[in-house]
Amino acid sequence: MSVTERLKSSTSDFVVFSSNLCMYCHKAKDLLSSKGLSFDEHNVGNEPGLQDEVIEMTGHKTVPAIWDVRGDDPVFVGGFDNLEASL
Repeated sequence: MSVTERLKSSTSDFVVFSSNLCMYCHKAKDLLSSKGLSFDEHNVGNEPGLQDEVIEMTGHKTVPAIWDVRGDDPVFVGGFDNLEASL
């Protein structure tokens, strides 16, 4: 499933592309949870090519890569610092 398909099919508030050992991924998920916001998580380490697709779409080369999917169109937020500033 492509990144675009994942974003459009999400019924959560946010979509987070992450990896297992990423401290900022954990912080982003903790922040969303603390605000009562739901999220779908997709681990780029488990799916070859997924991070390349995220980079191609956004230019964002690190994880987490976070989208706000609460509106009609997904909005790329950025990483943890961007998420924290926007919330």
